[in-house]
Amino acid sequence: CYRFVHSKYLLCEVQCADPCCRPWLEERFLGRLVREAIARLHGDFGAAACAIAFTVKYLNAYTGTVLLRCRRDYYQLLWSTLPFITCLENKGQRYSCFFNTLHVGGTIRSCQKFLIQYNSRQLQILLQNCTSEGERESIRKSILSCSLEEEQEQDELSDSGEETAALKSTAS
Repeated sequence: CYRFVHSKYLLCEVQCADPCCRPWLEERFLGRLVREAIARLHGDFGAAACAIAFTVKYLNAYTGTVLLRCRRDYYQLLWSTLPFITCLENKGQRYSCFFNTLHVGGTIRSCQKFLIQYNSRQLQILLQNCTSEGERESIRKSILSCSLEEEQEQDELSDSGEETAALKSTAS
C-alpha cells in the first residue's frame, strides 16, 4: 500500500563571504554537505530520518537561492542543522558561508510566491539606494516585470476559470 509522504520545503540563501565560490555550487555538492552536517549534529537517527525524502529541489548558483525538501515530520532536524554549516570546501579551498532560511513552506508553489515577494522587496530597497538615473530605470523595469508576471498569471487563471464555467453551463 502506497503512503503519501508529506514534505516541507525550506527556501534558503547561501551567503558566501567570497563571491568566487558561487559559480561552482552544485545541487549534488550542497546535498552532500547538508547530509553530512545532519549526521554530525543529529547522529544516525537524524541522518536516516532526513535522508528518506531529502533533496535539493532547486539551486540558483548566481543568487545563492536553494530550495531544500524533506519529510514534514523531520524538517526541524534539517532546519536546526543549517546554522552549523559555516564553510564550503572545494578543491582544497575553504570559503566561509552561512545558510539564511527565508521561508518554510508546504509546497513549492508557496515558496515561489514568497520568493517573488522577497525579490520585489529587495528591488525596492535597491531602488532607494540608486545613485544614477540609469540604475533607477533598470530596477523599475525589474520591479514592473515581477508585478506584471503575477498579474498576467492571475488573469490567465481567472480567464481559464471563466472558460471552464462557460463550458460547464453550455454542456448542461
